[in-house]
Amino acid sequence: MATTYTVIRRAMITEKALAAKETEGTLVFEVDVKASKTQVKQAVEALFKVKVRAVRTANMVGKERRRGKFAGYRADWKKAYVRLKAGEKMPDYVNNL
Repeated sequence: MATTYTVIRRAMITEKALAAKETEGTLVFEVDVKASKTQVKQAVEALFKVKVRAVRTANMVGKERRRGKFAGYRADWKKAYVRLKAGEKMPDYVNNL
């Protein structure tokens, strides 16, 4: 069984993710590629002490990157959109922006 900190890799701090957090009550995380929606839900509830309403996931394909004539690919990764139940307080994981 994966632990909370291996399921959730990091919080996504982008303009789109912060807008979703403020307007929709949705948190965005980079999660382990093998993590299921249930594992993501349990990890967020344990880590932030909130109730989760729904989890949506998206598999992101790694992009090709070049250095001169040498080409390679970035690793594939998974993104999770976690929507909190109504009335839940949003966690403040972004303070110094």
